[in-house]
Amino acid sequence: MSENSAFDLKKYSRQRAKQVDTALGHYLPTARTKPATLHQAMRYSLFAGGKRIRPLLTFAAAEACAGKLGDAMPLACAVECIHTYSLVHDDLPSMDDDDFRRGRPTSHKVYGEGIAILAGDALLTQAFEIAAKARGWSRYRHATLIAELTETAGSRQLIAGQVADLEGESKQLTFPQLRYIHERKTSTLLTCSVRLGGMSANCTPTQLKALTDFGYHVGLAFQVIDDILDVTQTTQQLGKTAGKDQASAKATYPALVGLEKSKKIAEQLTAKAFAALKPFKGKAIALEALAGYLLKRKN
Repeated sequence: MSENSAFDLKKYSRQRAKQVDTALGHYLPTARTKPATLHQAMRYSLFAGGKRIRPLLTFAAAEACAGKLGDAMPLACAVECIHTYSLVHDDLPSMDDDDFRRGRPTSHKVYGEGIAILAGDALLTQAFEIAAKARGWSRYRHATLIAELTETAGSRQLIAGQVADLEGESKQLTFPQLRYIHERKTSTLLTCSVRLGGMSANCTPTQLKALTDFGYHVGLAFQVIDDILDVTQTTQQLGKTAGKDQASAKATYPALVGLEKSKKIAEQLTAKAFAALKPFKGKAIALEALAGYLLKRKN
Protein backbone atom coordinates (compact mmCIF):
# COMPACT_ATOMS: atom_id res chain seq x y z
CA MET A 1 0.00 0.00 0.00
CA SER A 2 1.22 3.47 -0.78
CA GLU A 3 0.69 6.50 1.39
CA ASN A 4 1.15 10.16 0.63
CA SER A 5 2.02 11.90 3.90
CA ALA A 6 1.71 15.31 2.23
CA PHE A 7 -1.98 14.76 1.48
CA ASP A 8 -4.21 16.16 4.24
CA LEU A 9 -7.24 13.87 4.20
CA LYS A 10 -8.94 15.60 7.14
CA LYS A 11 -8.78 18.98 5.44
CA TYR A 12 -9.85 17.49 2.10
CA SER A 13 -12.80 15.69 3.71
CA ARG A 14 -13.95 18.78 5.60
CA GLN A 15 -13.83 20.96 2.50
CA ARG A 16 -15.58 18.48 0.24
CA ALA A 17 -18.22 17.58 2.85
CA LYS A 18 -19.02 21.27 3.33
CA GLN A 19 -19.31 21.74 -0.42
CA VAL A 20 -21.64 18.79 -0.85
CA ASP A 21 -23.77 19.93 2.11
CA THR A 22 -24.14 23.37 0.52
CA ALA A 23 -25.15 21.82 -2.79
CA LEU A 24 -27.62 19.43 -1.14
CA GLY A 25 -29.13 22.37 0.70
CA HIS A 26 -29.82 24.04 -2.65
CA TYR A 27 -31.03 20.89 -4.41
CA LEU A 28 -33.59 19.86 -1.77
CA PRO A 29 -36.89 21.66 -1.19
CA THR A 30 -36.76 23.93 1.86
CA ALA A 31 -38.06 22.72 5.23
CA ARG A 32 -41.06 25.06 4.78
CA THR A 33 -42.05 23.70 1.37
CA LYS A 34 -45.39 21.85 1.53
CA PRO A 35 -45.72 19.19 2.82
CA ALA A 36 -43.40 20.68 5.43
CA THR A 37 -43.24 17.59 7.65
CA LEU A 38 -41.95 15.48 4.79
CA HIS A 39 -39.26 17.96 3.76
CA GLN A 40 -38.21 18.46 7.37
CA ALA A 41 -37.84 14.68 7.75
CA MET A 42 -35.78 14.45 4.55
CA ARG A 43 -33.45 17.17 5.78
CA TYR A 44 -33.31 15.72 9.29
CA SER A 45 -31.74 12.52 8.02
CA LEU A 46 -29.70 14.01 5.20
CA PHE A 47 -28.04 16.64 7.40
CA ALA A 48 -27.51 14.46 10.46
CA GLY A 49 -23.73 14.80 10.32
CA GLY A 50 -22.69 11.89 8.11
CA LYS A 51 -19.09 11.57 6.94
CA ARG A 52 -20.11 11.84 3.25
CA ILE A 53 -17.87 8.92 2.29
CA ARG A 54 -19.69 8.24 -0.98
CA PRO A 55 -19.57 11.82 -2.28
CA LEU A 56 -15.91 11.99 -1.21
CA LEU A 57 -15.21 8.91 -3.31
CA THR A 58 -17.05 10.48 -6.25
CA PHE A 59 -14.95 13.63 -6.04
CA ALA A 60 -11.70 11.72 -5.52
CA ALA A 61 -12.39 9.52 -8.55
CA ALA A 62 -13.18 12.56 -10.68
CA GLU A 63 -9.93 14.21 -9.61
CA ALA A 64 -7.95 11.06 -10.39
CA CYS A 65 -9.27 11.39 -13.95
CA ALA A 66 -8.54 15.15 -14.13
CA GLY A 67 -12.21 16.05 -13.72
CA LYS A 68 -13.85 19.11 -12.18
CA LEU A 69 -15.65 19.35 -8.84
CA GLY A 70 -18.64 21.14 -10.35
CA ASP A 71 -19.17 18.41 -12.92
CA ALA A 72 -19.09 15.69 -10.26
CA MET A 73 -21.30 17.53 -7.75
CA PRO A 74 -24.79 16.47 -8.94
CA LEU A 75 -23.72 12.83 -9.04
CA ALA A 76 -22.04 13.04 -5.63
CA CYS A 77 -25.22 14.51 -4.17
CA ALA A 78 -27.35 11.85 -5.86
CA VAL A 79 -25.44 8.95 -4.31
CA GLU A 80 -25.67 10.59 -0.87
CA CYS A 81 -29.45 10.85 -1.23
CA ILE A 82 -29.64 7.16 -2.14
CA HIS A 83 -27.40 6.24 0.77
CA THR A 84 -29.47 8.26 3.24
CA TYR A 85 -32.73 6.81 1.95
CA SER A 86 -31.33 3.31 2.49
CA LEU A 87 -30.39 4.19 6.09
CA VAL A 88 -33.84 5.64 6.85
CA HIS A 89 -35.51 2.47 5.61
CA ASP A 90 -32.90 0.18 7.17
CA ASP A 91 -33.61 1.65 10.61
CA LEU A 92 -37.36 0.98 10.45
CA PRO A 93 -38.89 -1.46 12.97
CA SER A 94 -39.73 -3.85 10.13
CA MET A 95 -36.08 -3.84 9.02
CA ASP A 96 -33.14 -3.44 11.45
CA ASP A 97 -35.27 -1.67 14.09
CA ASP A 98 -32.67 0.85 15.21
CA ASP A 99 -33.33 3.85 17.47
CA PHE A 100 -30.11 5.76 16.73
CA ARG A 101 -28.27 6.83 13.60
CA ARG A 102 -25.36 9.26 13.34
CA GLY A 103 -25.60 9.94 17.06
CA ARG A 104 -29.25 10.94 17.26
CA PRO A 105 -32.73 9.37 17.13
CA THR A 106 -33.62 7.76 13.83
CA SER A 107 -36.21 9.30 11.52
CA HIS A 108 -39.09 7.04 12.53
CA LYS A 109 -38.47 7.80 16.22
CA VAL A 110 -38.87 11.52 15.51
CA TYR A 111 -41.46 11.63 12.72
CA GLY A 112 -43.19 8.25 12.95
CA GLU A 113 -42.92 5.25 10.66
CA GLY A 114 -45.21 6.56 7.93
CA ILE A 115 -43.34 9.83 7.41
CA ALA A 116 -39.98 8.04 7.66
CA ILE A 117 -40.98 5.65 4.88
CA LEU A 118 -42.16 8.51 2.69
CA ALA A 119 -39.05 10.59 3.45
CA GLY A 120 -36.92 7.65 2.32
CA ASP A 121 -39.01 7.31 -0.83
CA ALA A 122 -38.64 11.02 -1.51
CA LEU A 123 -34.86 10.97 -1.01
CA LEU A 124 -34.54 8.10 -3.48
CA THR A 125 -36.61 9.99 -6.04
CA GLN A 126 -34.70 13.21 -5.32
CA ALA A 127 -31.47 11.43 -6.25
CA PHE A 128 -32.60 11.02 -9.85
CA GLU A 129 -33.84 14.60 -10.10
CA ILE A 130 -30.40 15.78 -8.96
CA ALA A 131 -28.52 13.35 -11.22
CA ALA A 132 -30.51 14.66 -14.19
CA LYS A 133 -28.79 18.01 -13.64
CA ALA A 134 -25.41 16.50 -14.56
CA ARG A 135 -24.40 17.80 -17.98
CA GLY A 136 -23.56 14.47 -19.63
CA TRP A 137 -20.36 13.68 -21.52
CA SER A 138 -19.31 12.24 -24.85
CA ARG A 139 -18.70 8.76 -23.40
CA TYR A 140 -21.39 8.97 -20.73
CA ARG A 141 -24.74 10.42 -21.73
CA HIS A 142 -27.60 11.06 -19.30
CA ALA A 143 -29.08 7.65 -20.08
CA THR A 144 -25.84 5.99 -18.96
CA LEU A 145 -25.70 7.97 -15.71
CA ILE A 146 -29.33 7.26 -14.81
CA ALA A 147 -28.94 3.57 -15.69
CA GLU A 148 -25.90 3.40 -13.40
CA LEU A 149 -27.94 4.72 -10.49
CA THR A 150 -31.08 2.68 -11.17
CA GLU A 151 -29.18 -0.59 -11.49
CA THR A 152 -27.24 0.13 -8.31
CA ALA A 153 -30.33 1.03 -6.26
CA GLY A 154 -32.54 -1.63 -7.82
CA SER A 155 -33.86 -5.09 -7.07
CA ARG A 156 -30.72 -6.95 -8.16
CA GLN A 157 -28.20 -4.87 -6.21
CA LEU A 158 -28.88 -2.63 -3.19
CA ILE A 159 -32.40 -3.90 -2.51
CA ALA A 160 -31.30 -7.48 -3.20
CA GLY A 161 -28.70 -7.11 -0.47
CA GLN A 162 -31.31 -5.78 1.94
CA VAL A 163 -33.62 -8.70 1.18
CA ALA A 164 -30.85 -11.27 1.63
CA ASP A 165 -29.82 -9.56 4.88
CA LEU A 166 -33.37 -9.80 6.24
CA GLU A 167 -33.86 -13.38 5.13
CA GLY A 168 -30.48 -14.38 6.56
CA GLU A 169 -31.30 -13.40 10.14
CA SER A 170 -31.06 -16.30 12.60
CA LYS A 171 -29.69 -18.55 9.84
CA GLN A 172 -26.27 -20.13 9.46
CA LEU A 173 -25.13 -18.51 6.22
CA THR A 174 -22.24 -19.73 4.14
CA PHE A 175 -19.32 -17.47 3.26
CA PRO A 176 -20.56 -16.99 -0.37
CA GLN A 177 -24.01 -16.04 0.94
CA LEU A 178 -22.50 -13.45 3.26
CA ARG A 179 -20.34 -12.11 0.42
CA TYR A 180 -23.49 -11.77 -1.71
CA ILE A 181 -25.08 -9.56 0.96
CA HIS A 182 -21.99 -7.40 1.34
CA GLU A 183 -21.50 -6.99 -2.39
CA ARG A 184 -25.01 -5.68 -2.83
CA LYS A 185 -25.88 -3.94 0.40
CA THR A 186 -22.62 -2.02 0.71
CA SER A 187 -20.09 -2.49 -2.07
CA THR A 188 -22.45 -1.71 -4.95
CA LEU A 189 -23.13 1.92 -3.91
CA LEU A 190 -19.48 2.61 -3.11
CA THR A 191 -18.55 1.21 -6.53
CA CYS A 192 -21.24 3.33 -8.17
CA SER A 193 -19.86 6.41 -6.39
CA VAL A 194 -16.37 6.06 -7.85
CA ARG A 195 -17.68 5.03 -11.27
CA LEU A 196 -19.88 8.14 -11.46
CA GLY A 197 -16.92 10.26 -10.41
CA GLY A 198 -14.91 8.84 -13.28
CA MET A 199 -17.80 9.32 -15.69
CA SER A 200 -18.10 12.99 -14.67
CA ALA A 201 -14.50 13.39 -15.90
CA ASN A 202 -15.31 11.55 -19.16
CA CYS A 203 -12.81 8.88 -18.09
CA THR A 204 -11.42 6.25 -20.45
CA PRO A 205 -12.71 2.65 -20.39
CA THR A 206 -9.41 1.60 -18.77
CA GLN A 207 -9.84 4.16 -16.01
CA LEU A 208 -13.46 3.13 -15.44
CA LYS A 209 -12.45 -0.51 -15.11
CA ALA A 210 -9.77 0.42 -12.56
CA LEU A 211 -12.25 2.53 -10.58
CA THR A 212 -14.78 -0.30 -10.63
CA ASP A 213 -12.21 -2.74 -9.26
CA PHE A 214 -11.16 -0.23 -6.61
CA GLY A 215 -14.75 0.50 -5.52
CA TYR A 216 -15.68 -3.17 -5.32
CA HIS A 217 -12.81 -4.08 -3.00
CA VAL A 218 -13.06 -0.92 -0.88
CA GLY A 219 -16.79 -1.56 -0.52
CA LEU A 220 -16.27 -5.11 0.72
CA ALA A 221 -13.52 -3.98 3.11
CA PHE A 222 -15.83 -1.22 4.39
CA GLN A 223 -18.52 -3.75 5.34
CA VAL A 224 -16.06 -6.16 6.97
CA ILE A 225 -14.80 -3.27 9.11
CA ASP A 226 -18.42 -2.35 9.89
CA ASP A 227 -18.98 -5.90 11.14
CA ILE A 228 -15.86 -5.66 13.31
CA LEU A 229 -16.82 -2.27 14.76
CA ASP A 230 -20.29 -3.52 15.66
CA VAL A 231 -18.57 -5.99 17.98
CA THR A 232 -15.69 -3.87 19.28
CA GLN A 233 -17.09 -0.33 19.63
CA THR A 234 -19.71 1.30 21.85
CA THR A 235 -22.96 2.95 20.78
CA GLN A 236 -21.46 6.35 21.60
CA GLN A 237 -18.40 5.66 19.45
CA LEU A 238 -20.41 4.37 16.51
CA GLY A 239 -23.23 6.90 16.60
CA LYS A 240 -25.63 3.98 16.20
CA THR A 241 -26.63 1.05 18.38
CA ALA A 242 -23.67 -1.26 18.95
CA GLY A 243 -24.12 -5.03 19.04
CA LYS A 244 -27.14 -4.98 16.73
CA ASP A 245 -25.76 -7.69 14.45
CA GLN A 246 -25.32 -10.15 17.30
CA ALA A 247 -28.67 -9.24 18.86
CA SER A 248 -30.40 -9.85 15.52
CA ALA A 249 -28.45 -13.07 14.98
CA LYS A 250 -27.04 -11.74 11.71
CA ALA A 251 -24.29 -13.46 9.83
CA THR A 252 -21.13 -11.33 9.92
CA TYR A 253 -17.45 -11.85 9.20
CA PRO A 254 -16.51 -11.96 12.92
CA ALA A 255 -19.30 -14.47 13.54
CA LEU A 256 -18.12 -16.71 10.68
CA VAL A 257 -14.33 -16.44 10.86
CA GLY A 258 -13.51 -14.52 14.07
CA LEU A 259 -12.17 -11.02 14.68
CA GLU A 260 -8.52 -11.56 13.77
CA LYS A 261 -9.23 -13.26 10.47
CA SER A 262 -11.84 -10.60 9.67
CA LYS A 263 -9.19 -7.91 10.15
CA LYS A 264 -6.83 -9.76 7.80
CA ILE A 265 -9.56 -10.08 5.18
CA ALA A 266 -10.22 -6.33 5.38
CA GLU A 267 -6.50 -5.65 4.92
CA GLN A 268 -6.33 -8.01 1.92
CA LEU A 269 -9.35 -6.37 0.29
CA THR A 270 -7.86 -2.91 0.83
CA ALA A 271 -4.56 -4.06 -0.68
CA LYS A 272 -6.47 -5.16 -3.80
CA ALA A 273 -8.13 -1.74 -3.91
CA PHE A 274 -4.73 -0.04 -3.82
CA ALA A 275 -3.47 -2.34 -6.57
CA ALA A 276 -6.43 -1.38 -8.76
CA LEU A 277 -5.22 2.23 -8.78
CA LYS A 278 -1.91 1.45 -10.51
CA PRO A 279 -3.13 2.70 -13.92
CA PHE A 280 -3.44 6.20 -12.42
CA LYS A 281 0.33 6.30 -11.77
CA GLY A 282 0.16 8.22 -8.50
CA LYS A 283 -2.63 10.62 -9.52
CA ALA A 284 -5.29 8.93 -7.36
CA ILE A 285 -3.92 10.35 -4.12
CA ALA A 286 -7.29 11.13 -2.56
CA LEU A 287 -8.64 7.67 -3.38
CA GLU A 288 -5.59 6.05 -1.80
CA ALA A 289 -5.97 8.18 1.33
CA LEU A 290 -9.66 7.33 1.61
CA ALA A 291 -8.98 3.60 1.25
CA GLY A 292 -6.41 3.79 4.03
CA TYR A 293 -8.77 5.75 6.26
CA LEU A 294 -11.68 3.35 5.72
CA LEU A 295 -9.51 0.41 6.75
CA LYS A 296 -8.41 2.11 9.99
CA ARG A 297 -11.63 3.91 10.93
CA LYS A 298 -13.16 3.53 14.39
CA ASN A 299 -16.75 4.48 13.61
